[in-house]
Amino acid sequence: MAATVLLVDDHAGFRAQARVLLTTAGLDVVAEAKDAAGALTAARAFRPRVILLDIQLPDGSGFEVAQAILEGDDPPVVILISSREASDYGTRIGRSGGPRVHLQGRAVAAAIRALLSEVR
Repeated sequence: MAATVLLVDDHAGFRAQARVLLTTAGLDVVAEAKDAAGALTAARAFRPRVILLDIQLPDGSGFEVAQAILEGDDPPVVILISSREASDYGTRIGRSGGPRVHLQGRAVAAAIRALLSEVR
């Protein structure tokens, strides 16, 4: 069974490209969201194993979304994505949920596979 993924990014073009990349890599993209509210709704409805989550959303922060999602039972792995460097965010990444939150730039599909092997 393929790992399930929720894509959260306000850029439709990025979501489309990420969907192709992830499905080609054998992952099952179960939903997409363009904002924080949609991310929370989709996370509850689809309970994905992985959430690919943009940090800068039009209606909130990916950090806040990650914290809210990780409070539930059997939380997913959250991979924060950003066009900015991890150092730009200081300690906010670690405070967003500990070892189940990661910041990833490129090679997203490979990062998801590696993370899933660690948390199984």
